[in-house]
Amino acid sequence: MHDFFQSISLSHKTAPLAVRELIALNEDESRQFLIKLREFFGASESLVISTCNRTEVYYSSPQNLNREIARLLLTEKGITSTDEYLPYFQFFDTQAAAVRHLFEVCTGLHSQVVGDMQIPNQVKQAYQWSADLDMAGPFLHRLMHTIFFTNKRVAQETSFRDGAASVSYAAVELIEELVGANGCPYSAGQGPTSPSVLVIGLGEIGADICENLAARKLNRITLCNRTRSKADALAQKHAFRVADFANLTEEIAKADVIIASVLVEKPLITPELLSGLNSLTFKYFIDLSVPRSIDTNIEQIPGILLYNIDHIRNRADEALSRRMASIPHVESIIDQSIADFNDWSREMIVSPTINKFKNALEQIRKEEIARHLKNMTAEESEKVDKITRSIMQKIMKAPVLQLKAACKRGEADTLIDVLTDLFDLEKQPADSSQNFH
Repeated sequence: MHDFFQSISLSHKTAPLAVRELIALNEDESRQFLIKLREFFGASESLVISTCNRTEVYYSSPQNLNREIARLLLTEKGITSTDEYLPYFQFFDTQAAAVRHLFEVCTGLHSQVVGDMQIPNQVKQAYQWSADLDMAGPFLHRLMHTIFFTNKRVAQETSFRDGAASVSYAAVELIEELVGANGCPYSAGQGPTSPSVLVIGLGEIGADICENLAARKLNRITLCNRTRSKADALAQKHAFRVADFANLTEEIAKADVIIASVLVEKPLITPELLSGLNSLTFKYFIDLSVPRSIDTNIEQIPGILLYNIDHIRNRADEALSRRMASIPHVESIIDQSIADFNDWSREMIVSPTINKFKNALEQIRKEEIARHLKNMTAEESEKVDKITRSIMQKIMKAPVLQLKAACKRGEADTLIDVLTDLFDLEKQPADSSQNFH
């Protein structure tokens, strides 16, 4: 029985932020879950993707384990009422559906901000975890590299990567709208009229926020990170200011806008932390963390407005319009890539039979040559070897071509059975140890 690629998905399309943050996995949890997939289910290849917008598990197995894996994931996150949360998942029960979904996720078609350029890097990191744990075999390696090549084609051949419509970029656009919305418009980069922005947390999203702030020429930016060296490096690059994490409360009091992208188990910014705040103007908090790093109760404090990641919507600009218009072209590229991958995948199923067939013929060839070697000169032996190899290749050509053609039609099983019976291939090793020219 062949292994089939399947997957489960919980995303911003199926679940609210409150549910997504319950299920989100950090790096250590993702690695541990990969190990459990192998130990509990014998999954031969697995991939675990967990971002602010989605947590997904892909795996190869001869059985459909989607609901069992979803229940295991929920249990690992301390959720006992698993049936209550199953409706938030999408289940991709066929290889075709799971493969297409992964292609579409990796190219940004399913991102909250369409075309989000962060997702390819997040998927590459997840793939690295699988490779590190020996959970990526020939199928997953080929699939991921096909996806990476598809992403390059999308970037080179379409406008889908034009502009900077990532979650981080959308957050910076929101800052511009908010600061102008309270009657205090400003011109980017114009001294005191530019808003004071505090960026807390400098992971991938935080670093991308910095890039977008710098691109907009906002010049009153303060960085605050647990690891000071990372803040210093980004500050030096963009001429930003750095604050000690220990002085977080004082820095929040100074800022007009606070952007938090911090991985924490419980909220970092709470009403208690802000209890001494006495702001005469509006103060805006943007929480890009999953789980949330800002307690929603801070909005009870006068003058404070909070936006979480679900409030970050697509910015209606020219770049986004170009991306939307490029979607049919992107889908066409994905269709081509999936077709090529499916051809390879189907041929991979018959490759063990082809190798066994080669080995069976090679065994016959060698046995027959060995019977006559003692009566041949070295020159004669070399000629016979060359001739018999050529004969063997011609004998093999038609069955191999027929097998590959049957693969594309999805009808290879009958031919595999015929060849196996005719040449007693069950006794042959599946590896191709011979060097055929």
